[in-house]
Amino acid sequence: MKNNILLETETAYSLYDSIRQLPVIDYHCHLDPKEIYEDLTFGSIGEIWLRSDHYKWRLMRACGIDEKYITGDASWYDKFTHFVKALSLSPGNPLYYWSSAELSSYFGIELAINENNARLIWDSVAERIASGLLSPRKILQISNVKTLCTTDDICDPLKYHKLLADSGMKPKLLPTFRTDKLFFINTPVYREYIKTLEHITGMEICDLASLKSAISSRLSFFKTAGARFADIGIEYFPETVFSDDLAESVFTKALFGKKCTYNEINGFSGNLLAWLNRLYAKENIISQLHVSVKRNANHKMYDNLGPDIGTDCIADDFKVQSLINLFNAVGDMPKTIVYMLDSAHIPAVVSACGSFPNVRFGAAWWFCDNRRGIENVLSSISEISSLGSFLGMLTDSRSFLSLSRHDFFRRILCNYVAKLVDSGEFPDIENAQRVCFDVSYNNINNLINM
Repeated sequence: MKNNILLETETAYSLYDSIRQLPVIDYHCHLDPKEIYEDLTFGSIGEIWLRSDHYKWRLMRACGIDEKYITGDASWYDKFTHFVKALSLSPGNPLYYWSSAELSSYFGIELAINENNARLIWDSVAERIASGLLSPRKILQISNVKTLCTTDDICDPLKYHKLLADSGMKPKLLPTFRTDKLFFINTPVYREYIKTLEHITGMEICDLASLKSAISSRLSFFKTAGARFADIGIEYFPETVFSDDLAESVFTKALFGKKCTYNEINGFSGNLLAWLNRLYAKENIISQLHVSVKRNANHKMYDNLGPDIGTDCIADDFKVQSLINLFNAVGDMPKTIVYMLDSAHIPAVVSACGSFPNVRFGAAWWFCDNRRGIENVLSSISEISSLGSFLGMLTDSRSFLSLSRHDFFRRILCNYVAKLVDSGEFPDIENAQRVCFDVSYNNINNLINM
């Protein structure tokens, strides 16, 4: 990649040059600890890019590519060539930049990604893979990763986290306490999930109090494995917070397999989410809240292929007041990061976060994770809060090569700050460098180690 890409002035390049080599802390991703532990080499660039990355699947569908070449039984080479075709039709999509950065960073390939170059790219990557120079752990080393936080259901035994910790592997791999399934009380598998929680904790769950005791037990287990974060990403954010008595009646109904109304789900979710955040405050766990997402919008594709296939989208029914209600119900919030998928709500949510100590707005998430989206988050935080306190970038990805996105963010950050320096709005280059350093690395490093 050209060193000046996304850097529009000498000031921008100077700021970038001062922070480009900083370690990476990827504090929210979906990488597989088992794959890191086994450290198996990849079969091809097709497998690396397309095996589980629904960002790419979505782009291919947008280009009219048949599902056979996306999640079907086509060869990795055929899937790869069809993805290359999709990229060549998609100027401005961050996937083109990310894919180019990945080829440059990990394979030394500086070619334009198009159908004419597809075979050369495939063969060049294959040669690198055959040399044994690329595997999950090697990618983490090349990417200068210091800490990686995976996303793990609370019933996960964390087998591979423990094996990796015992092996002394660097970077540090930390689990994250993901609670989504606790809230899916109207699904057919909810009772089975509660049985799984019973089995792994050795505790009978017969009421709300015993449910919360089991959850507390699992959080203690996660803490012993090094967890610093909890996370939730349910598609409906509760507007009300039920009392324990009302939440108890809803949970009992769910345990007996009875359907709950929307209001019951809403109030139960509010009660459980408020309690969880009080627990996190007590246990010094950092709470992450992902809001305004609509999961599995295409019902037919969900029935055929399941979740996480590229058919989620931005929800438009989020109310900022719901967030405020939760924060007030919790009282003293734990250290909290809020991620907003609907860009129209970003200024309002930034302002709401600023009304409560310990609560910060998070990185440009998912559909906002592009140049305009990142700049929008940077400007909203700058204008409504303080840019120097921002926690910076995360990948939220299932692809090991996606770690190069930290460089993408750092370039956009430095270019944004440089504009303020060059325009005279912030004519303090020394503190401009400090802001870029803090946002790129120091703030999140300090938060994790508090």
